[in-house]
Amino acid sequence: MCGIYGSTIQYGDEIVREKMARINFRGPDFTGITRYDKVIFAHNRLAIIDLDPRSNQPFSYMHLRIVFNGEVYNYQDIRRELVQKGYKFNTSSDTEVICAAYLEYGNDCVNRFNGMFAFVIYDTYKGILFGARDRFGKKPFYYALDAYGLEFASQPSQISIGRKLNIDEDAISQYLIWGYVPQPQSIWDEVKQLPAAHAFTYDLLNKKFKVHEYWTLDYCWKEKFTGSYDEAKNSLSQILADSVKIRMNADVPLGVFLSGGIDSSLIAAMATKEIDHVKTFSIKFNEKGFDESVYAEQVARHLGTDHHTIECNYDDGIELIENFNRYYDEPFADSSAIPTMLLSKHTRKHVTVALSGDAGDEAFLGYHRYKWIKQVNNLFYAPHAVRKALGSIINQSPSYRHKLIAMGIAMEDVEKLYVKMFGNMENSWVKQPDLAKHNPLMHVLKNPSKPLLERISDFDIKTYLNGDINTKVDRASMAFSLESRCPLMDYRVIEFARSLPTAYKYNSGNQKRILKDLLFEHVPAKMFDRPKAGFTMPFQHWFRNELRSYVMDNLSSDNLKNIPGIHIKRTQEIINEHMSGQWNRYPQIWKLLVLSQWLNKNKSSVKNEALLAV
Repeated sequence: MCGIYGSTIQYGDEIVREKMARINFRGPDFTGITRYDKVIFAHNRLAIIDLDPRSNQPFSYMHLRIVFNGEVYNYQDIRRELVQKGYKFNTSSDTEVICAAYLEYGNDCVNRFNGMFAFVIYDTYKGILFGARDRFGKKPFYYALDAYGLEFASQPSQISIGRKLNIDEDAISQYLIWGYVPQPQSIWDEVKQLPAAHAFTYDLLNKKFKVHEYWTLDYCWKEKFTGSYDEAKNSLSQILADSVKIRMNADVPLGVFLSGGIDSSLIAAMATKEIDHVKTFSIKFNEKGFDESVYAEQVARHLGTDHHTIECNYDDGIELIENFNRYYDEPFADSSAIPTMLLSKHTRKHVTVALSGDAGDEAFLGYHRYKWIKQVNNLFYAPHAVRKALGSIINQSPSYRHKLIAMGIAMEDVEKLYVKMFGNMENSWVKQPDLAKHNPLMHVLKNPSKPLLERISDFDIKTYLNGDINTKVDRASMAFSLESRCPLMDYRVIEFARSLPTAYKYNSGNQKRILKDLLFEHVPAKMFDRPKAGFTMPFQHWFRNELRSYVMDNLSSDNLKNIPGIHIKRTQEIINEHMSGQWNRYPQIWKLLVLSQWLNKNKSSVKNEALLAV
């Protein structure tokens, strides 16, 4: 887990060092900068496997040069195959295995990697750069391509140093709805994200840049699982056990994030089968209704883990809010990023690697919104005109919930309703295009060959998991030099989940059915007889009380004028609705606070002139 950088643009040494210093938190153990003919490679290392300096990067293997961020968990299996083919290795790192696999299998090597990765190889014989990003976008990869050449990095702020960049106002509109900037865009017009499950080649001679997709979720649906439920449960147990096992390979201390929910509890339970004395970590809030730490402690006691509960209070929250954009680089409005950062900060005092339970909800139909959308879908069999009329009647109610229901049933179809839900339904304050109409992934939601719940699961894996969950966890953990690994995001687990009949995952309102039944083989079911809880901050309360002045100062009339993409008058009404207690508008307020802070910080960055070396 590290930070990478590369460029065919010949920046001076001082600029390159500044670019790497910008993300030194991603890899504090070693910084390497090397120039190879037409290419600059640089790397900040967080040493996890083969701690010896021989595995520092940029790394050379025969005629290849590489910078790599992440982990290839099955590298030992690939290494054994390559040894049989005559390859020699001088380290015990996965970095060297990636290079040898590229020599043996060419661009197809990425299909053999099970892990989280963003890497670029300089093939000095062919005069090309070859790079790739993992299947689910766990590791970030940004690049800029222009007449000067190609520049890539782990975070966009690295690319912004020494360049003149312009803010992409369409990206801001996207952010104001989704809460993040979706791939392939970035907040900067000139900087793009390499999409998840994509690889590229860049020819240094003719400067041709080609991108291709090497994996897709559609593969999973073509081979549907036809066995019984018990057979599916046994198969998933074996896959997940191996997924946990290979992610526990590290030359540094390792622990598990334990929220007390289904997913993290299952991962913790399986981890205890692999090693003794597992360390687990959870977070505690003092505000009533937000503290789930007692459930994590119950699970930890049952599993016999060395458990650590981290308390989050107002002072911790405000400190991280003030420094939020240092680590996230782009506007990012998932408020659970704050407790994730706090959890990572304190977990890093004990371990360098932490396993998490991310991706269980997307792959196994666990979110509340799946149950809601399935229920409301029955209404969409009625003609649109009838639903609009019914919505007008319901909208007369003063209830906020009733008004949201009225908006929903008046939508053209259930797929557009699902997209609308990501903007908190009521987004009259945003100047935006029709995001459902312009969303390039709407075809995933409208795929006629799949049931509704399977379609929205695919959509969430391609959008929400990638753009929100993975961005949140990567930046939050890397802010404190902690590597986060996710067994449920093993592509074998995702592929198997997507091949299962819907009833094995969602049965008569029982969500994540198969995961629960696996968990209950390790932990009593009665411990989980409670409503599903989210990982959120008490912002709804704080914004009306402790942070009220902070909100009103930062979102004053003058400051709102500096935020593009919003209707100022309606935005002020929304803020006042929250402060008066009329409606809960904290998600919209948090989006505005993050964006305002980012814009204030990056005013000078936009005006920077290029600092290319002569």
